Amino acid sequence: MKKLTLLFGLLLIISCSDNPIPKPDTLLEEEIMVDILYDTALLQAAEAYMPDKLTDKGVKIKNYIYLKYEIDSTTYYQNQRYYAGDAKKYKRIFQKVIERIDTNKELVDTLLVKETKIDTVKKVIKNRKFMKTPETTE
Repeated sequence: MKKLTLLFGLLLIISCSDNPIPKPDTLLEEEIMVDILYDTALLQAAEAYMPDKLTDKGVKIKNYIYLKYEIDSTTYYQNQRYYAGDAKKYKRIFQKVIERIDTNKELVDTLLVKETKIDTVKKVIKNRKFMKTPETTE
């Protein structure tokens, strides 16, 4: 009975360690993981919004990530697993990804508003040209 209690205690201590997942052979920095997850989120959103666009261009999300960051699938999955094993780090990484998406969304929204205003002004100017009445000669 004492052996069983001791074994259970050891298992409990080991399972409560900070990160039970072993460190990958090639550990990517947190900021690189943020970049990878950000790019992955954008590509997945693009694929969901316009599924044929990436396929037509021959873009495969995972292959694109591997080439861009010069990693292989093993490195990617080992790092994904490693960071996911530490809930605090993983949450911090995803929070950075969300913040970057929100920041870029605001930037894009601002640019769209400006573009819409410019288009509206161009249409008004164009319509004014056609609405001019010929000057009468006296």
